[in-house]
Amino acid sequence: MTRSVDGGAPVPSPAVEFAPSTVELERRAFRRARKQRSILVSVASTLAFAAVIALVLVNSPGWDRVRETFFDPEVALESFPRVIKGLWLNIQVLVVAALGVAILGTLLAISRTLKGAVFTPIRLIAAGYTDVFRGIPVLLVLYLVGFGIPGLELTGRMPAQFWGTIALILCYSAYVAEVLRAGIDAVHPSQRLAARSLGLSHGRTLRLVVLPQAVRKVTPALMNDFVSMQKDVGLISVLGAVDAVRAAQIEVASSYNFTPYVLAGVLFVLLSWPFIRLTDWLTARAQRREQIGGVV
Repeated sequence: MTRSVDGGAPVPSPAVEFAPSTVELERRAFRRARKQRSILVSVASTLAFAAVIALVLVNSPGWDRVRETFFDPEVALESFPRVIKGLWLNIQVLVVAALGVAILGTLLAISRTLKGAVFTPIRLIAAGYTDVFRGIPVLLVLYLVGFGIPGLELTGRMPAQFWGTIALILCYSAYVAEVLRAGIDAVHPSQRLAARSLGLSHGRTLRLVVLPQAVRKVTPALMNDFVSMQKDVGLISVLGAVDAVRAAQIEVASSYNFTPYVLAGVLFVLLSWPFIRLTDWLTARAQRREQIGGVV
């Protein structure tokens, strides 16, 4: 804002600083106090619950034997190098499987959304694939792929983790394909029509307009599938791969102590925990975006 003095050049008006009212300050103080009280109540209730669980465990009749069998620090330290080496194999399989699932799942999702009678065989094949591999347990797929395909002698001798990776890709691509298909169907048809009216081809419309919006809509669900695959990577041990689970099994057989199993479980939790928290954060952010302007 400007004002003139005696008809001369305009002089800028002094800036007006915003000062919240007394009512607004009281509201902020009330919200701050309520938030602090909620945090204190949450911490207190959590500590009380943990204390009750600890008392029940410690005072149980068989706690001493369970502690020696499952929570022996010496056995954990002794088996840690071999279990962590096996976990590195799980991480390698997870990275390769995640890339394969992303590629195959996207192709399946696109195949199921193709329009036109000429694409009916492709849609049927994609639908049959997702129905079959979502219905068969992952463990059975691992057995069928890990012991069945090598029996055909189509390739040379391949390591067990190779066939385990193939089985995980086959299973989880079916789940990811359905999640992506739901995201693609959730994009409003006007987005496609607008892109085509601007001269974009069907492929470029799908790649530049539809898929980015679809992935954004289903990101929390995709992250949940990834966390689930992190857990199921440990199943490749049934094929003989010396991963964290098989390394823990070998240590248990040599020490007659189940602590290595607990150690492997803790390592898997630590591996998946960042992605679990990231999934929760993405879900909360999407919820906040959807509720902007709404009255709760």
